[in-house]
Amino acid sequence: MPAVQLLLLVCLLWGAGVRAAQLRKANDRSGRCQYTFTVPSPNESSCPEQGQAVSAIQDLQRDSSTQRAELESTKARLSSLESLLHQLNLDQAAGPQETHEGLQRELGALRRDRDRLETQARELEVAYSNLLRDKSALEEEKRQLGQENEELARRLESSSQEAARLRRGQCLQAQGPSRDMLPGPREVSQWNLDNLAFQELKSELTEVPASGILKESPSDHPRTKEGDNGCGQLVWVGQPVTLRTAETLTGKYGVWMRDPKPTYPYTQETTWRIDTVGTDIRQVFEYSRINDFVQGYPSKVHVLPRPLESTGAVVYAGSLYFQGAESRTVIRYELNTEAVKAEKEIPGAGYHGQFPYSWGGYTDIDLAVDETGLWVIYSTEEARGAIVLSQLNPENLELERTWETNIRKQSVANAFVICGTLYTISSYSSADATVNFAYNTGMGSSKSLSIPFKNHYKYTSMIDYNPSERKLFAWDNFNMVTYDIKLSKM
Repeated sequence: MPAVQLLLLVCLLWGAGVRAAQLRKANDRSGRCQYTFTVPSPNESSCPEQGQAVSAIQDLQRDSSTQRAELESTKARLSSLESLLHQLNLDQAAGPQETHEGLQRELGALRRDRDRLETQARELEVAYSNLLRDKSALEEEKRQLGQENEELARRLESSSQEAARLRRGQCLQAQGPSRDMLPGPREVSQWNLDNLAFQELKSELTEVPASGILKESPSDHPRTKEGDNGCGQLVWVGQPVTLRTAETLTGKYGVWMRDPKPTYPYTQETTWRIDTVGTDIRQVFEYSRINDFVQGYPSKVHVLPRPLESTGAVVYAGSLYFQGAESRTVIRYELNTEAVKAEKEIPGAGYHGQFPYSWGGYTDIDLAVDETGLWVIYSTEEARGAIVLSQLNPENLELERTWETNIRKQSVANAFVICGTLYTISSYSSADATVNFAYNTGMGSSKSLSIPFKNHYKYTSMIDYNPSERKLFAWDNFNMVTYDIKLSKM
């Protein structure tokens, strides 16, 4: 029995401290060897009775159960402790790895920031280099312009001296021999053909057809003849006369104009020009005199507060009227004060390529000027692409009257207004185009025409009428040209 064995073991342990155990061996009755241990009790003088022995065994069993429960509890606590220790070891093993990964992530972010900053630094260096290069180019261009200016001044002075000398020679010739005297041997001409200044003047002459000299006014000066202010119908368009050629690709197409109703400080000679190739068109070049415009010397450059779109701008009564980029808004910009005075959306007007002229160029909204005032040429969804013509109040841009024509806007190359009549051009690229339609706002009707119109450079992107000069201004493939016109008598 386990309990008896445990009791014997306890007795042996207790007796070990008092006296030594006695071992005895002998054969039993059956002849088998039998070992007997004898341990004296430390505190009992005699062996207990049988009932007392059972009680002692039960006490020992209870103590054994209690000790077994405590042992199991200790084992459970030990197992829990081992689990905690194992988890702690795992955490300690995993901790450095996570820390390492976190550090790696931070290091990667820092490297990315460093690369980005280095890229920005390189871009700034490139931009700085470009600015230095542009600065050098501008300085070189300024130097060349200064030299050209000095050369032009020298040539102008030489030409003035030559003209004065010629005038003196003519006066002497007129006062020399009398009319009734026979001409004797004398110098045939006062022109000194070896003079370099004369050669320069000769090289700058422009060939003009004789018909133009006899019938038409010079194309580079305002026309102010008496009796030329009466209105009529267009019956003839002259040959184009080129005044200026754009120098750069941004001048492929554009718009140029003079004010038919100038206000101080501007005159009828003041000219404005806008190159309209690009996406952010804001610069307006101003030329005080026609010669400055021809030679390319602007007196001022306006920078508009918002970009304009295409070639539909005009100048009237001291203000520039233009269409705001990617909008149906017409803007009035006062040139003298450089301030926007009015803005107005054209109701329903197509814009940014919805209803342009046949050459494109976002020419959906085209402004025009004639003897009666300010006009806007456009189209709408309601008109199904037909030209709509409205007269604008030049102060606040309110629409005063509107006419819907039967002329499809995308079927014509350009349009302008003369004496309240809308005229259209058949082609922008054909050398032999025509003025092909006219819409009379007074009659409210249109008719076909066939008035010859020359596209000399075969890419006309802008045509406007100037009522004070009775000319058409046009921009034809980098070239700024004018056309004389004739109107029938009313």
